[in-house]
Amino acid sequence: MASYSQEMLDNLDKGQLAAAKKSFAWALRKDDDDTLFDLAQQLYGLGFLKQAQRIYKKLLAKYPDEGELKTNLAEIAIDNGNNDEALTYLSQVDKDSPAYLQSLLVAADLYQTEGEFEVTEEKLRDAYAIAPDEPAVLYALGEFYYLIKQFDKAIMYYIALIKAGYAEFDKVDIAGRLGMSYAQSGQFDQALAYLRQVAPEYQTTDIRFQTGLTQLHLGKVREAITSFNELIEADDQYASVYPALAQAYTKLHQYEKALKAAQEGLGVDQYNEQLFAQAAEIASHLDQPDLMQKYLSKAHQLDPENIRIALAYSNFLIQQKQHEENLKLLAPFVEDHDLDPQVEWNLAQSHQALENYQAAGQAYDAALPAFKDDPDFLEQLIEFDQEAGRHDQLVEVLKHYVDLVPTDGEMVDLLDSLND
Repeated sequence: MASYSQEMLDNLDKGQLAAAKKSFAWALRKDDDDTLFDLAQQLYGLGFLKQAQRIYKKLLAKYPDEGELKTNLAEIAIDNGNNDEALTYLSQVDKDSPAYLQSLLVAADLYQTEGEFEVTEEKLRDAYAIAPDEPAVLYALGEFYYLIKQFDKAIMYYIALIKAGYAEFDKVDIAGRLGMSYAQSGQFDQALAYLRQVAPEYQTTDIRFQTGLTQLHLGKVREAITSFNELIEADDQYASVYPALAQAYTKLHQYEKALKAAQEGLGVDQYNEQLFAQAAEIASHLDQPDLMQKYLSKAHQLDPENIRIALAYSNFLIQQKQHEENLKLLAPFVEDHDLDPQVEWNLAQSHQALENYQAAGQAYDAALPAFKDDPDFLEQLIEFDQEAGRHDQLVEVLKHYVDLVPTDGEMVDLLDSLND
Protein backbone atom coordinates (compact mmCIF):
# COMPACT_ATOMS: atom_id res chain seq x y z
CA MET A 1 0.00 0.00 0.00
CA ALA A 2 1.32 3.46 -0.91
CA SER A 3 2.20 5.76 1.95
CA TYR A 4 0.03 8.71 2.85
CA SER A 5 2.99 10.89 1.87
CA GLN A 6 2.91 9.51 -1.66
CA GLU A 7 -0.86 9.86 -1.70
CA MET A 8 -0.48 13.54 -0.83
CA LEU A 9 2.05 14.10 -3.61
CA ASP A 10 -0.23 12.34 -6.09
CA ASN A 11 -3.15 14.53 -5.04
CA LEU A 12 -1.02 17.64 -5.43
CA ASP A 13 0.00 16.49 -8.88
CA LYS A 14 -3.67 16.18 -9.80
CA GLY A 15 -4.47 19.59 -8.34
CA GLN A 16 -6.73 18.06 -5.68
CA LEU A 17 -5.72 20.31 -2.79
CA ALA A 18 -8.46 19.31 -0.37
CA ALA A 19 -7.55 15.64 -0.76
CA ALA A 20 -3.86 16.49 -0.44
CA LYS A 21 -4.53 18.31 2.81
CA LYS A 22 -6.32 15.26 4.19
CA SER A 23 -3.51 12.95 3.08
CA PHE A 24 -0.97 15.24 4.77
CA ALA A 25 -2.82 14.96 8.08
CA TRP A 26 -2.80 11.16 7.84
CA ALA A 27 0.89 11.16 6.85
CA LEU A 28 1.81 13.04 10.01
CA ARG A 29 0.07 10.37 12.06
CA LYS A 30 0.89 7.16 10.22
CA ASP A 31 4.00 7.44 8.03
CA ASP A 32 7.45 6.51 9.34
CA ASP A 33 10.08 9.16 9.99
CA ASP A 34 12.17 8.50 6.86
CA THR A 35 9.09 8.77 4.66
CA LEU A 36 8.09 12.01 6.36
CA PHE A 37 11.58 13.43 5.92
CA ASP A 38 11.48 12.65 2.20
CA LEU A 39 8.02 14.24 1.99
CA ALA A 40 9.29 17.40 3.68
CA GLN A 41 12.12 17.69 1.18
CA GLN A 42 9.76 17.32 -1.76
CA LEU A 43 7.24 19.75 -0.30
CA TYR A 44 10.00 22.30 0.22
CA GLY A 45 11.00 21.92 -3.41
CA LEU A 46 7.38 22.46 -4.45
CA GLY A 47 7.11 25.61 -2.36
CA PHE A 48 4.93 24.23 0.44
CA LEU A 49 7.11 25.73 3.16
CA LYS A 50 4.56 25.64 5.95
CA GLN A 51 3.94 21.91 5.56
CA ALA A 52 7.66 21.12 5.22
CA GLN A 53 8.37 23.17 8.32
CA ARG A 54 5.71 21.32 10.27
CA ILE A 55 7.28 17.96 9.43
CA TYR A 56 10.80 19.10 10.29
CA LYS A 57 9.65 20.47 13.64
CA LYS A 58 7.86 17.20 14.41
CA LEU A 59 11.01 15.23 13.62
CA LEU A 60 13.25 17.65 15.52
CA ALA A 61 11.20 17.11 18.65
CA LYS A 62 12.00 13.42 18.29
CA TYR A 63 15.63 13.87 17.18
CA PRO A 64 16.83 17.07 18.92
CA ASP A 65 20.49 16.54 17.97
CA GLU A 66 19.85 16.05 14.24
CA GLY A 67 21.73 18.90 12.56
CA GLU A 68 20.19 18.41 9.11
CA LEU A 69 16.73 19.13 10.52
CA LYS A 70 17.98 22.36 12.07
CA THR A 71 19.67 23.39 8.84
CA ASN A 72 16.53 22.69 6.82
CA LEU A 73 14.42 24.66 9.28
CA ALA A 74 16.92 27.52 9.01
CA GLU A 75 16.51 27.57 5.24
CA ILE A 76 12.74 27.77 5.60
CA ALA A 77 13.10 30.57 8.15
CA ILE A 78 15.29 32.49 5.69
CA ASP A 79 12.72 32.00 2.94
CA ASN A 80 10.09 33.40 5.29
CA GLY A 81 12.27 36.39 6.15
CA ASN A 82 12.90 35.23 9.71
CA ASN A 83 16.68 35.59 9.75
CA ASP A 84 17.03 35.69 13.53
CA GLU A 85 15.14 32.42 13.80
CA ALA A 86 17.39 30.94 11.12
CA LEU A 87 20.53 31.96 12.99
CA THR A 88 19.18 30.36 16.13
CA TYR A 89 18.75 27.04 14.33
CA LEU A 90 22.17 27.28 12.68
CA SER A 91 23.95 28.09 15.93
CA GLN A 92 22.57 24.84 17.37
CA VAL A 93 24.22 22.63 14.74
CA ASP A 94 27.15 20.87 16.39
CA LYS A 95 30.54 21.09 14.67
CA ASP A 96 30.75 17.30 14.71
CA SER A 97 27.45 16.98 12.86
CA PRO A 98 27.51 15.81 9.22
CA ALA A 99 25.22 18.78 8.58
CA TYR A 100 27.70 21.34 9.91
CA LEU A 101 29.19 21.99 6.47
CA GLN A 102 25.76 22.73 5.01
CA SER A 103 24.93 24.92 8.00
CA LEU A 104 28.00 27.04 7.23
CA LEU A 105 26.89 27.47 3.62
CA VAL A 106 23.37 28.42 4.68
CA ALA A 107 24.76 30.89 7.22
CA ALA A 108 27.06 32.39 4.58
CA ASP A 109 24.12 32.87 2.24
CA LEU A 110 22.12 34.53 5.01
CA TYR A 111 24.88 36.96 5.94
CA GLN A 112 25.47 37.72 2.27
CA THR A 113 21.85 38.76 1.77
CA GLU A 114 22.25 41.09 4.75
CA GLY A 115 25.40 42.65 3.29
CA GLU A 116 27.61 41.23 6.06
CA PHE A 117 30.36 40.27 3.63
CA GLU A 118 33.15 39.83 6.18
CA VAL A 119 31.09 37.28 8.10
CA THR A 120 30.05 35.65 4.83
CA GLU A 121 33.67 35.18 3.83
CA GLU A 122 34.52 33.82 7.28
CA LYS A 123 31.78 31.18 7.05
CA LEU A 124 32.82 30.18 3.54
CA ARG A 125 36.48 29.94 4.51
CA ASP A 126 35.48 27.71 7.44
CA ALA A 127 33.55 25.52 5.02
CA TYR A 128 36.54 25.37 2.67
CA ALA A 129 38.82 24.32 5.53
CA ILE A 130 36.50 21.38 6.22
CA ALA A 131 35.88 20.32 2.62
CA PRO A 132 38.26 21.99 0.12
CA ASP A 133 37.16 19.69 -2.70
CA GLU A 134 33.41 19.96 -2.11
CA PRO A 135 31.83 21.40 -5.30
CA ALA A 136 29.15 23.30 -3.38
CA VAL A 137 31.84 25.04 -1.34
CA LEU A 138 33.93 25.90 -4.41
CA TYR A 139 30.86 27.25 -6.17
CA ALA A 140 29.77 29.30 -3.14
CA LEU A 141 33.22 30.87 -2.85
CA GLY A 142 33.36 31.62 -6.57
CA GLU A 143 29.93 33.23 -6.51
CA PHE A 144 30.74 35.25 -3.39
CA TYR A 145 33.92 36.73 -4.82
CA TYR A 146 32.16 37.31 -8.14
CA LEU A 147 29.45 39.24 -6.30
CA ILE A 148 31.90 41.51 -4.48
CA LYS A 149 33.95 41.98 -7.68
CA GLN A 150 37.11 40.24 -6.45
CA PHE A 151 37.36 38.49 -9.78
CA ASP A 152 40.87 37.06 -9.43
CA LYS A 153 39.72 35.09 -6.38
CA ALA A 154 36.49 34.04 -8.09
CA ILE A 155 38.49 32.69 -11.03
CA MET A 156 40.49 30.39 -8.74
CA TYR A 157 37.38 28.63 -7.43
CA TYR A 158 35.61 28.47 -10.79
CA ILE A 159 38.69 26.82 -12.32
CA ALA A 160 38.71 24.32 -9.46
CA LEU A 161 35.12 23.46 -10.34
CA ILE A 162 36.01 23.01 -14.02
CA LYS A 163 38.90 20.72 -13.04
CA ALA A 164 36.52 18.73 -10.86
CA GLY A 165 34.40 18.10 -13.95
CA TYR A 166 31.65 20.65 -13.39
CA ALA A 167 30.86 22.58 -16.56
CA GLU A 168 27.78 23.88 -14.79
CA PHE A 169 26.57 24.07 -11.20
CA ASP A 170 23.23 25.07 -9.77
CA LYS A 171 22.05 25.96 -13.30
CA VAL A 172 24.99 28.32 -13.80
CA ASP A 173 27.46 27.87 -16.67
CA ILE A 174 30.93 27.96 -15.12
CA ALA A 175 32.67 28.84 -18.40
CA GLY A 176 30.41 31.87 -18.59
CA ARG A 177 31.36 32.92 -15.07
CA LEU A 178 35.04 32.48 -15.90
CA GLY A 179 34.68 34.48 -19.09
CA MET A 180 32.93 37.33 -17.28
CA SER A 181 35.47 37.25 -14.44
CA TYR A 182 38.49 37.30 -16.74
CA ALA A 183 36.94 40.16 -18.73
CA GLN A 184 36.25 42.21 -15.60
CA SER A 185 39.85 41.72 -14.49
CA GLY A 186 41.19 42.86 -17.87
CA GLN A 187 42.41 39.44 -19.03
CA PHE A 188 40.62 39.55 -22.35
CA ASP A 189 42.32 36.68 -24.20
CA GLN A 190 41.37 34.23 -21.44
CA ALA A 191 37.93 35.81 -21.20
CA LEU A 192 37.14 35.27 -24.87
CA ALA A 193 38.36 31.67 -24.75
CA TYR A 194 35.87 30.84 -21.99
CA LEU A 195 33.02 32.95 -23.35
CA ARG A 196 33.21 30.95 -26.57
CA GLN A 197 32.74 27.75 -24.55
CA VAL A 198 29.42 28.80 -23.03
CA ALA A 199 26.71 26.28 -23.85
CA PRO A 200 23.93 27.56 -26.17
CA GLU A 201 21.27 27.31 -23.46
CA TYR A 202 23.35 29.63 -21.28
CA GLN A 203 24.02 32.23 -23.97
CA THR A 204 22.27 35.03 -22.11
CA THR A 205 22.18 38.60 -23.35
CA ASP A 206 24.80 39.51 -20.74
CA ILE A 207 27.13 36.77 -22.01
CA ARG A 208 26.65 37.88 -25.61
CA PHE A 209 27.27 41.50 -24.69
CA GLN A 210 30.44 40.67 -22.77
CA THR A 211 31.63 38.56 -25.69
CA GLY A 212 31.25 41.55 -28.00
CA LEU A 213 32.95 43.90 -25.55
CA THR A 214 35.84 41.47 -25.15
CA GLN A 215 36.27 41.17 -28.90
CA LEU A 216 36.25 44.97 -29.11
CA HIS A 217 38.96 45.23 -26.44
CA LEU A 218 41.07 42.72 -28.38
CA GLY A 219 40.73 44.71 -31.60
CA LYS A 220 38.48 42.09 -33.19
CA VAL A 221 36.15 44.87 -34.25
CA ARG A 222 34.25 43.09 -37.02
CA GLU A 223 33.66 40.08 -34.78
CA ALA A 224 32.40 42.43 -32.08
CA ILE A 225 29.98 44.05 -34.53
CA THR A 226 28.64 40.61 -35.43
CA SER A 227 28.18 39.73 -31.75
CA PHE A 228 26.42 43.02 -31.00
CA ASN A 229 24.09 42.71 -33.99
CA GLU A 230 23.22 39.12 -33.04
CA LEU A 231 22.40 40.35 -29.55
CA ILE A 232 20.13 43.06 -30.96
CA GLU A 233 18.33 40.45 -33.05
CA ALA A 234 17.73 38.45 -29.88
CA ASP A 235 16.81 41.42 -27.67
CA ASP A 236 16.55 44.86 -29.26
CA GLN A 237 15.73 46.41 -25.85
CA TYR A 238 19.19 45.64 -24.43
CA ALA A 239 20.19 49.29 -24.14
CA SER A 240 23.90 48.84 -23.35
CA VAL A 241 24.66 47.24 -26.69
CA TYR A 242 24.01 50.34 -28.81
CA PRO A 243 26.82 52.58 -27.48
CA ALA A 244 29.23 49.66 -27.86
CA LEU A 245 28.07 48.97 -31.42
CA ALA A 246 28.39 52.66 -32.28
CA GLN A 247 31.91 52.64 -30.85
CA ALA A 248 32.81 49.60 -32.95
CA TYR A 249 31.58 51.21 -36.16
CA THR A 250 33.45 54.40 -35.25
CA LYS A 251 36.69 52.43 -34.96
CA LEU A 252 36.18 51.36 -38.57
CA HIS A 253 35.33 54.96 -39.56
CA GLN A 254 31.87 53.78 -40.59
CA TYR A 255 30.27 56.89 -39.16
CA GLU A 256 26.87 56.59 -40.81
CA LYS A 257 26.41 53.11 -39.33
CA ALA A 258 27.75 54.36 -36.01
CA LEU A 259 25.23 57.20 -35.97
CA LYS A 260 22.41 54.82 -36.88
CA ALA A 261 23.39 52.53 -33.97
CA ALA A 262 23.46 55.47 -31.57
CA GLN A 263 20.09 56.73 -32.79
CA GLU A 264 18.55 53.28 -32.39
CA GLY A 265 19.98 53.18 -28.89
CA LEU A 266 18.38 56.53 -28.08
CA GLY A 267 15.09 55.04 -29.20
CA VAL A 268 15.53 52.41 -26.49
CA ASP A 269 16.98 54.70 -23.80
CA GLN A 270 16.02 58.32 -24.35
CA TYR A 271 17.54 59.42 -21.03
CA ASN A 272 21.11 58.30 -21.69
CA GLU A 273 23.09 61.54 -21.69
CA GLN A 274 26.34 59.72 -22.50
CA LEU A 275 24.80 58.24 -25.64
CA PHE A 276 23.55 61.67 -26.73
CA ALA A 277 27.09 62.99 -26.30
CA GLN A 278 28.48 60.02 -28.21
CA ALA A 279 25.99 60.60 -31.03
CA ALA A 280 27.10 64.24 -31.20
CA GLU A 281 30.73 63.19 -31.50
CA ILE A 282 29.84 60.81 -34.33
CA ALA A 283 27.83 63.55 -36.07
CA SER A 284 30.95 65.74 -36.04
CA HIS A 285 32.60 63.28 -38.43
CA LEU A 286 29.63 63.57 -40.78
CA ASP A 287 29.73 67.39 -40.79
CA GLN A 288 26.24 67.72 -39.30
CA PRO A 289 26.49 70.69 -36.92
CA ASP A 290 22.73 70.99 -36.45
CA LEU A 291 22.57 67.38 -35.28
CA MET A 292 25.59 67.92 -33.05
CA GLN A 293 23.94 70.86 -31.36
CA LYS A 294 20.69 68.96 -30.93
CA TYR A 295 22.40 66.02 -29.24
CA LEU A 296 24.79 68.08 -27.11
CA SER A 297 21.95 70.28 -25.93
CA LYS A 298 19.92 67.22 -24.96
CA ALA A 299 22.86 65.61 -23.18
CA HIS A 300 23.42 68.80 -21.20
CA GLN A 301 19.73 69.06 -20.31
CA LEU A 302 19.78 65.52 -18.95
CA ASP A 303 22.90 66.09 -16.83
CA PRO A 304 23.60 69.82 -16.49
CA GLU A 305 26.33 69.28 -13.88
CA ASN A 306 28.36 66.93 -16.06
CA ILE A 307 31.47 68.97 -16.80
CA ARG A 308 32.69 66.70 -19.60
CA ILE A 309 29.43 67.08 -21.52
CA ALA A 310 29.27 70.80 -20.79
CA LEU A 311 32.78 71.31 -22.15
CA ALA A 312 32.02 69.30 -25.28
CA TYR A 313 28.99 71.51 -25.85
CA SER A 314 31.03 74.62 -25.04
CA ASN A 315 33.75 73.65 -27.53
CA PHE A 316 31.08 73.21 -30.18
CA LEU A 317 29.52 76.61 -29.45
CA ILE A 318 32.93 78.29 -29.69
CA GLN A 319 33.60 76.56 -32.98
CA GLN A 320 30.21 77.79 -34.25
CA LYS A 321 30.95 81.30 -32.92
CA GLN A 322 27.89 81.18 -30.65
CA HIS A 323 29.75 83.02 -27.91
CA GLU A 324 26.82 84.51 -26.02
CA GLU A 325 25.23 81.06 -25.87
CA ASN A 326 28.51 79.65 -24.60
CA LEU A 327 28.70 82.19 -21.78
CA LYS A 328 25.15 81.28 -20.74
CA LEU A 329 26.06 77.60 -20.81
CA LEU A 330 29.10 78.06 -18.58
CA ALA A 331 27.56 80.62 -16.22
CA PRO A 332 26.45 78.02 -13.61
CA PHE A 333 30.02 76.69 -13.41
CA VAL A 334 31.49 80.15 -12.74
CA GLU A 335 30.05 80.04 -9.23
CA ASP A 336 32.31 77.08 -8.46
CA HIS A 337 35.30 78.32 -6.46
CA ASP A 338 37.39 75.43 -7.81
CA LEU A 339 36.62 76.19 -11.46
CA ASP A 340 37.92 73.79 -14.09
CA PRO A 341 40.79 75.48 -16.00
CA GLN A 342 39.27 74.36 -19.32
CA VAL A 343 36.10 76.25 -18.40
CA GLU A 344 38.24 79.35 -17.79
CA TRP A 345 39.89 78.93 -21.19
CA ASN A 346 36.54 78.56 -22.93
CA LEU A 347 35.15 81.58 -21.10
CA ALA A 348 38.20 83.57 -22.13
CA GLN A 349 37.73 82.73 -25.81
CA SER A 350 34.09 83.83 -25.84
CA HIS A 351 34.74 87.00 -23.84
CA GLN A 352 37.55 87.85 -26.24
CA ALA A 353 35.32 87.29 -29.27
CA LEU A 354 32.71 89.60 -27.72
CA GLU A 355 35.44 92.16 -26.88
CA ASN A 356 34.86 91.79 -23.14
CA TYR A 357 38.59 92.28 -22.62
CA GLN A 358 38.64 92.65 -18.85
CA ALA A 359 36.66 89.43 -18.32
CA ALA A 360 38.69 87.67 -21.00
CA GLY A 361 41.96 88.71 -19.36
CA GLN A 362 40.83 87.47 -15.97
CA ALA A 363 39.81 84.12 -17.45
CA TYR A 364 43.04 83.70 -19.42
CA ASP A 365 45.10 84.54 -16.32
CA ALA A 366 43.13 82.03 -14.26
CA ALA A 367 43.67 79.30 -16.86
CA LEU A 368 47.37 80.06 -17.40
CA PRO A 369 48.84 77.96 -14.53
CA ALA A 370 47.14 74.83 -15.86
CA PHE A 371 48.06 75.44 -19.51
CA LYS A 372 51.39 77.25 -19.22
CA ASP A 373 53.10 74.50 -21.23
CA ASP A 374 50.32 74.10 -23.80
CA PRO A 375 51.38 75.76 -27.09
CA ASP A 376 47.79 76.02 -28.36
CA PHE A 377 46.70 77.90 -25.25
CA LEU A 378 49.76 80.14 -25.32
CA GLU A 379 49.13 81.01 -28.98
CA GLN A 380 45.63 82.18 -28.12
CA LEU A 381 46.89 84.09 -25.09
CA ILE A 382 49.54 85.82 -27.22
CA GLU A 383 46.88 86.84 -29.72
CA PHE A 384 44.73 88.18 -26.88
CA ASP A 385 47.59 90.07 -25.24
CA GLN A 386 48.30 91.75 -28.56
CA GLU A 387 44.64 92.58 -29.09
CA ALA A 388 44.16 93.88 -25.54
CA GLY A 389 47.46 95.78 -25.45
CA ARG A 390 48.95 93.78 -22.55
CA HIS A 391 52.58 94.39 -23.59
CA ASP A 392 54.42 93.22 -20.48
CA GLN A 393 52.47 89.96 -20.26
CA LEU A 394 52.83 89.47 -24.01
CA VAL A 395 56.63 89.47 -23.81
CA GLU A 396 56.72 86.98 -20.92
CA VAL A 397 54.31 84.59 -22.62
CA LEU A 398 56.17 84.88 -25.93
CA LYS A 399 59.48 84.01 -24.27
CA HIS A 400 58.00 80.88 -22.75
CA TYR A 401 56.28 79.93 -25.99
CA VAL A 402 59.50 80.25 -27.97
CA ASP A 403 61.26 78.05 -25.41
CA LEU A 404 58.59 75.42 -26.00
CA VAL A 405 58.38 75.82 -29.79
CA PRO A 406 61.72 77.24 -30.99
CA THR A 407 60.92 76.28 -34.61
CA ASP A 408 58.00 78.72 -34.83
CA GLY A 409 59.74 81.43 -36.84
CA GLU A 410 56.80 83.82 -36.79
CA MET A 411 56.74 83.89 -32.99
CA VAL A 412 60.52 84.21 -32.81
CA ASP A 413 60.36 87.23 -35.11
CA LEU A 414 57.55 88.76 -33.02
CA LEU A 415 59.58 88.36 -29.85
CA ASP A 416 62.64 89.90 -31.51
CA SER A 417 60.61 92.88 -32.69
CA LEU A 418 59.24 93.48 -29.21
CA ASN A 419 62.72 93.31 -27.70
CA ASP A 420 64.16 95.86 -30.14
